Amino acid sequence: MADNFDRAPGAGRGRGRGSSGGQGPQEGGRIPALRGAVGVAQPKLRPPMTTPPVVECTISDSRKLEDPRGTQDKFTTNAYSAAVVKTQKTDCSSQQSQLSVNAPEFYPQNYLSSADSGNEDDQSLNFVQRFLHHLTEQPGSFEGEIDSFTATVNKVVTTEKALRRLVECIYQQATAITNFSYTGARLCNHLSHHLAISPQSGNFRQLLLLRCQTEYEKRNQAAKGDEATRKQFHAFVLFLGELYLHLEIKGTKDQMTRAEILQIALLELLKSLFPHPFDSNIICAVKLLKLTGSVLEDALREKGKADMDDIIQTIEDIILDADCSRDVKYMLLKLVELRSSNWGRIYTVTTNHEATPENDPNYFMNEPTFYTSEGIPFTADDPDYQEKYQDLLDHEYMLHGYYENGTDPPGGGDPFSCDEDEMDPEIAEAYEKFCLECEQRKP
Repeated sequence: MADNFDRAPGAGRGRGRGSSGGQGPQEGGRIPALRGAVGVAQPKLRPPMTTPPVVECTISDSRKLEDPRGTQDKFTTNAYSAAVVKTQKTDCSSQQSQLSVNAPEFYPQNYLSSADSGNEDDQSLNFVQRFLHHLTEQPGSFEGEIDSFTATVNKVVTTEKALRRLVECIYQQATAITNFSYTGARLCNHLSHHLAISPQSGNFRQLLLLRCQTEYEKRNQAAKGDEATRKQFHAFVLFLGELYLHLEIKGTKDQMTRAEILQIALLELLKSLFPHPFDSNIICAVKLLKLTGSVLEDALREKGKADMDDIIQTIEDIILDADCSRDVKYMLLKLVELRSSNWGRIYTVTTNHEATPENDPNYFMNEPTFYTSEGIPFTADDPDYQEKYQDLLDHEYMLHGYYENGTDPPGGGDPFSCDEDEMDPEIAEAYEKFCLECEQRKP
């Protein structure tokens, strides 16, 4: 039995015992007795230390494994190898690539590929895209680099097609990246005044407004669309708000004014957002009003219109009746408070020498606190505070003028020194008492 048994490699090696036959005590006694015993279980052999050769997964090998005509003996002898082959067959089938050499080239979002590298319009577009990405990452470089960018654009954008692609590129960047809407609006305003090209179809500003009109006409469908459609629509709304603030148009008397058509468009966009009180729609409307509310209301008041009052009334109705989240309702409440405080604006304060308590509500703000001789704070509520405080300011202003001119104040000497030789009676009494105590303590 032992002669026909195929032992695993290293199975006959002793572990810390002698290797010579018959010399060890176990070799001559216990081991032969175990081998000759009948019905005694053989000890388990340890697994082989070496790895079987790896079998490559090929179509022919997999077909052989699936062929039922193989003998049972061969399958038993090569059980371990067959298991490896099956595992590798599964891995190979699961890792088969779906890629193809004929697949179209991949381009990042908003990247317009050029079919002909020698096309001037494509080269100019690539230049614009690089500059827009640069402004997105470093918006602070706008002032320093906008002039050189405009000069280059005037050289490369020479056709109507190139101008339209320029407008589309800026629009896509401003609506795809929310943080670029402010910089994009400033860029549009600068280019509208400094681009030389003006084809018959319209200049830069006209083509830009036409592009915005295309999205504007979809407002009612976009406001009640799915989440992706609403998100794209909200980006357009905020960009249009930035355009309203920054896009300047020359009036009849060469004065710079805002585009009135954008003002009308913003009011209509608000009317499209509120009837569909999704949280995202309400948040977009709140952002738009925080951005343009003060300017819109001033422009409407000049025309004698009360559209802003109607908008605030609509917001109050949404707070009471609409089924929106608590956080959104809180945002609407804060917006109503902001409008009641004149959109958080503080009127310009005149300089110190022109300000008076009558014309400056912040006259006594952030001023020092004075105390009377009894230690009571002397504040603006005191009836004599205004007169005394104004005298103090006049005195300091007069001394400041003398020091600036290099002259001495009237009377000479230290302006803060007291010319009176007499002391206050209470102070004089305390001083005499102090002198007497000092005399008594002397030895």
